[in-house]
Amino acid sequence: MFIKRLLLQVLAICILGLALHAGQAHNPLIWADVPDVAAIRVGDTYYMSSTTMHMNPGVPIMKSKDLINWELIGYAYDKLVDNDAMNLNNGKSTYGAGSWASSLRYHDGKFYVSTFSSTSGQTHVYITDDIEKCHWECKTFSPSLHDHSLFFDDDGKVYMLTGGGDLRLVELEPDFSGIKQGGFDQVVIKDAHKVAGGVTGLRAEGSQMIKVNGKYYVMNITWPRNDIRTQIVHRADKITGPYEGRVILHDKGVAQGCLIDSPDGDWYALLFQDHGAVGRIPYLVPASWVDGWPMLGIDGKAPMQLDIPVDNINMLDTKIVASDEFNSSLDLAWQWNHNPLPDFWSLTSRKGYLRLTTDRIDSNVLESRNTLTQRTFGPTCSAVVKLDTAGMNDGDQAGLIALQKQYGFAGVKVDGGKKYIIMVSAQGQQPAEMAEVSLAQNFIYLKVDCDFRDKVDIAYFYYSLDGTNWIRFGTELKMAYTLPHFMGYRFGLFNFATKNAGGYADFDYCRISENIMVK
Repeated sequence: MFIKRLLLQVLAICILGLALHAGQAHNPLIWADVPDVAAIRVGDTYYMSSTTMHMNPGVPIMKSKDLINWELIGYAYDKLVDNDAMNLNNGKSTYGAGSWASSLRYHDGKFYVSTFSSTSGQTHVYITDDIEKCHWECKTFSPSLHDHSLFFDDDGKVYMLTGGGDLRLVELEPDFSGIKQGGFDQVVIKDAHKVAGGVTGLRAEGSQMIKVNGKYYVMNITWPRNDIRTQIVHRADKITGPYEGRVILHDKGVAQGCLIDSPDGDWYALLFQDHGAVGRIPYLVPASWVDGWPMLGIDGKAPMQLDIPVDNINMLDTKIVASDEFNSSLDLAWQWNHNPLPDFWSLTSRKGYLRLTTDRIDSNVLESRNTLTQRTFGPTCSAVVKLDTAGMNDGDQAGLIALQKQYGFAGVKVDGGKKYIIMVSAQGQQPAEMAEVSLAQNFIYLKVDCDFRDKVDIAYFYYSLDGTNWIRFGTELKMAYTLPHFMGYRFGLFNFATKNAGGYADFDYCRISENIMVK
């Protein structure tokens, strides 16, 4: 009898454990900056591309088996273009630009990712027959087709639907060498935003085209003035039109993205929401077909909980963010701020360390090349680095940054041969040193905590001399999503020179967690 009761207790504990471990999926899918989502399904696997603009490598590619658990598997390109803006040369930069909204397709055994760029002035198409290896062939042509959707029609013709407000359909050469001479090139949806009514604010953009049951559907975002981001759709019997449209979701500002079906025939929209300083975060919204229209949400609302069972998701399991001990290769989660300089960073100069060497003199961290970044994430997140300052020159500054236009960092500066731990804030018009503490040793531990709960959007800065006892210093940073950078805050490792080039900073590790010290 005792053994039977014991077995029942063990079974109950196991069932309880499973119940605690498993649950219902919920929104946001990824509480991090993954905007301009484009997704496809190939068999039982989903793939998604997104925007990372001035970061390289660029156009991240993610995969999922259930539309809920997404894993970063690679990027479409290592370098978008080689020019002064992307290289942070001659006072130029491509903050807020680079490459924008991508389109993702699978056609005749090949995967296609296309994007466009004001920085390059071109439209870029990347092609591979194995998306998970992420070895892409690149085709480029002019002009840069804004917010386009790549589409392969049943008759073998290839199109891009492009533009804002007035949506233009252009036929492409089948080898992606450019717009087809004498091919179709006309506005097919004029003033697409007008179906949302109101006074025009953001005109319809972010096109994503799909064909379902013989009809063509074009998904767009629009943002009427004094209203919220709104999802609209247009449909037609022919790709060239005429199109009719309607609003299909007007809730929480969740909009812009694509329609996608499951192997079981369920339909969803993969969209995103502007969510303060953390950036633009993906939402999954159920879709149902009503009289040939894809209507989104539950009773017109984007639900926070989804009727999809799922294990608890840890952001660190997605590889979208990651800790790194810098042993052999950089983790996929890392992206360089603009084009990196390969000769001035190394994982081999000192085994087990990332070495960042200065190549020139810069006036501030936003001008510095070889700043290595990855996303912050919500609701809370933390980054800790161990930094060896022995190789820094007089005038050098190195450390850990919460990166956006209004940045803040904890770091070390060398001034007059002496070292100081500093906290710098760019919350005002100009970056200002908010704290300075003398440093009498080479190793220092730096920490940045980010709190995105209830959009409080505060970053806190710490240092430690032993990696155990932490001292908060400087000021809190009120993080703000600004259009000049057009990106959620990112953790970044940096080293720049203000007097003499050639100094180096060695980072032993960067450890990312969900835990912060402020409760």
